[in-house]
Amino acid sequence: MTDADIRQIALDILSGIAPEADLSTLADGDDLRETLDLDSMDFLNFIAGLHQQTGADIPEADYRKLFTLGGVVAYLR
Repeated sequence: MTDADIRQIALDILSGIAPEADLSTLADGDDLRETLDLDSMDFLNFIAGLHQQTGADIPEADYRKLFTLGGVVAYLR
């Protein structure tokens, strides 16, 4: 899976969680929770979506690594 594939998977999941958000302006370093106004359940749904789409097991201790789009790509790479 390429970085572009991972990025697209993350954006697809986020578009389902925050359909009103303009994801085209989302930078790799932006805090997803703050920028997209995600609450804790939204963020957990995002993590669950990543698991479902990629099969990657993501322990709770690693959630902080997934606060940015760049972090998601680096983690799942």
